[in-house]
Amino acid sequence: MVTPALYSGRMNDVRNPPSSLGTYAQLMNLPPAQQAPTYRHMDQLYPTRVIQRGAQVQALPQGKPMNLEVGSFMQRNHTAGLLVLHEGQCVMEHYAQGNTPETRWLSFSLAKSISSTLVGAALQDGYIQHLDEPVTHYVPALIGSAYDGVTLRQVLQMRSGVKWDENYTDPHSDRRHMLALQVAQVRHGLLDYMRGLPRLAPPGSVFNYSTGETYLVGEILRSAIAQPLSNYLSEKIWRTCGMESDAYWQLDAPDGQEFAGSGLSATLRDFGRFGQFILNNGRAANTQVLPVDWLAQATSSELSSMTAPGKVKGYEPMGYGYQWWTFPVGNAALSNLDGGLFAALGIFGQQIYIHPQGRWVAVLHSTWPAPMDKACLQDTLAFLGDIHQRLCLSKVAEGSSQNKRL
Repeated sequence: MVTPALYSGRMNDVRNPPSSLGTYAQLMNLPPAQQAPTYRHMDQLYPTRVIQRGAQVQALPQGKPMNLEVGSFMQRNHTAGLLVLHEGQCVMEHYAQGNTPETRWLSFSLAKSISSTLVGAALQDGYIQHLDEPVTHYVPALIGSAYDGVTLRQVLQMRSGVKWDENYTDPHSDRRHMLALQVAQVRHGLLDYMRGLPRLAPPGSVFNYSTGETYLVGEILRSAIAQPLSNYLSEKIWRTCGMESDAYWQLDAPDGQEFAGSGLSATLRDFGRFGQFILNNGRAANTQVLPVDWLAQATSSELSSMTAPGKVKGYEPMGYGYQWWTFPVGNAALSNLDGGLFAALGIFGQQIYIHPQGRWVAVLHSTWPAPMDKACLQDTLAFLGDIHQRLCLSKVAEGSSQNKRL
């Protein structure tokens, strides 16, 4: 196990990054040569808060390495880090583009699933009573806005009915307006923007993917737990799961609010430990951190839901839960991937896949050439199907060998 250098939390001049990095304003259209260096050093582009690890590190035992050539896959898909855990053991770990086990890499929207998980922890701790409470109970500034009458559950499912344009490359979209506000670093500027959005449809009636809604999840959490999200994440997950490195989370302004929808930087292995924690149903260090039924609800693939796999327009074949992407099961399942697969996904190829039936977790750090690259996603899913099939065959062969010895 490599001993990581701890992140100090010291801020560099975020308005004048080194010339080898892009600027935060360029994040959606960085030149390819600047993607990896920039994703590695986001703390030089905006204010952050440290997510502290604990004193004890949970080892990732080395399992039987998978006999699978990955170089061409990583090259095709601009992969900077690839980790596969099976039954809690590391069976694959590769780095490229200058990354190492110590690299803290930008999550993009993968952080949404972590923020959702903190809502589950807050339910378990009694900070939040139930998901059908109104958003305005926790964020009174939204009274009188389009979010008046919207519940926590509807925000988690991105079914608020509030109008939002997530287009990453259109400079006039809501997401790009939000990026400009993030660059400006004005406290409460993002909340003021969300308060001014118009209503598109009745609450709960439509799905509309919105990073703004996850920003509100962060505001809800901050109000409920009465402490910074980074501190709560450290207490409930980072320390409990034995992460090996400190992480850090983007703030909307110096000493401000964590940007819950993105901006969390951590190592490949620690993202893997988070995935293992989720695979273990929110339990770590003999502690049940999440309600026992939380993940079943958060990753449900119920076919009657408007966000069931295959029903989310523009994101087929995936569906959506509580800030987790879900995949079809049974006859509709992707090749070699039946068994309840779900994922935390961020643009430009940041991915955590969790397969409950196969008992494996896969983490990928990438520099895709576009925010949403369907060819890379399809290639990745085919690659994961191959991994799943090989792990299943290996388990069958191992069981057969044990029976023969008996």
